[in-house]
Amino acid sequence: MLYNRAALMPAKKTVKPHPQPTDALVYPRFSGLSTFMRLPHVPRPSDLDIALIGVPFDTGTTYRPGARFGPRHVREQSSIIRPWNPVLKTNPFEKWRIADYGDLSINPLAIEDTFTRITTQLSEVLTQGTRPVCVGGDHSILLPILRAIHKRVGPVALVQFDAHNDTWGGYFGSPHSHGTPVRRAVEEGLLLEGFVLQAGLRGQVYSKDDFAFGREHGFHVLTCEELHRSGIKSVAGILKRFRGKPLYFTLDIDVVDPAFAPGTGTPQVGGLSSAQILDLVRCLKGRRLVGCDLVEVSPPYDRGEITSLLAANLLYEMLCLF
Repeated sequence: MLYNRAALMPAKKTVKPHPQPTDALVYPRFSGLSTFMRLPHVPRPSDLDIALIGVPFDTGTTYRPGARFGPRHVREQSSIIRPWNPVLKTNPFEKWRIADYGDLSINPLAIEDTFTRITTQLSEVLTQGTRPVCVGGDHSILLPILRAIHKRVGPVALVQFDAHNDTWGGYFGSPHSHGTPVRRAVEEGLLLEGFVLQAGLRGQVYSKDDFAFGREHGFHVLTCEELHRSGIKSVAGILKRFRGKPLYFTLDIDVVDPAFAPGTGTPQVGGLSSAQILDLVRCLKGRRLVGCDLVEVSPPYDRGEITSLLAANLLYEMLCLF
């Protein structure tokens, strides 16, 4: 298959140096090839602990397209990232072998074929014991990612920061869209029952029954209004129950208010500020993360690249969580 990298990979090396970002005092940030955080491009999962992976697919969008360009623009804005995190007191590039793995092969004309491709390619990464950090792309990619994770570690807990619950039944006769992956993941047994946290939900829905699926399956739900009132303490309290569970973290950039992140496909007012989402992500420090993703950055609707810049910073914070 064209997208099967495993057959092309060299033998596993015994010595694995830690890739480092390009030194900005040697090569200015506006120079050089565009990679995530100016890390080297290393398409060999056996050489990595954490792989930064682009998934440029947005055929699952139901309103504004453009998230297929998300990985490219997040790469560009991530050139400003520096290695030391003074809040979490860590340098993820010293702690782990991290590099830009490149983009997965997708089919922009077929969602089912793309799902198969994503699961197959990520399985190759996970087989090497490498944890994926994916950049979408729309939120439909969550389902094939979880399928690959399930093959490796079984059912996982899920933490989802999002304006939408993504548990709708389908769209125009298709069972898959960026509004369905959590429902499909539950139906396929990919998630641990009672260990799904959704935070930041807000805005209008189609009916009062739109949250019934989550209630039936024991989701922990914190609306954005609740977060504004109680702060991140409410999230930290729920996360205590997740301790020790293998956990997958997914962040839809539309959890942030469009005043701070206008470049997204389904913007919803009343969201979190950039400072609030940083604090919220940092709550996950110390959890047993098996992987994570950041999705729904749509550069055609951005202003001054502020959404891509925020996404790049959140991506760095994710690396600091492991």
